[in-house]
Amino acid sequence: MKIVQTDAAPKAIGPYSQAVEANGFVFVSGQIPLDPQTGQLVDGDIKKQTKRVFENIKAILAAAGCDLSNVVKVTVFTNDISNFASINEVYSEYFNAHKPARSFVEVSALPRNAQVEIEVIAIKEAKS
Repeated sequence: MKIVQTDAAPKAIGPYSQAVEANGFVFVSGQIPLDPQTGQLVDGDIKKQTKRVFENIKAILAAAGCDLSNVVKVTVFTNDISNFASINEVYSEYFNAHKPARSFVEVSALPRNAQVEIEVIAIKEAKS
């Protein structure tokens, strides 16, 4: 097992790793829309927050030697299911032809009162 860490993404806000690589997979911890420079939640609507989350995920995947084309599973958490269409709009900018498996879940609250949190699992051996 290898811990993945990069300064290009926000530091973990708890006792966990940005990602862990194990048996050819990269498990990226749930990312909320934190600015990696300031560690603060980005201001803006759900689309801006979702873009920040994906940029953080891309940075972590890059540190593990992967990119979004390696992603096989995505889990999206939102504090309001009415964000579904807006999150999907941004999501489709990052996953267009490549469509990993996905779950989309409404939760009562997210860390730091974020509107969205996304975690991914990627595989290092194959790219689509």
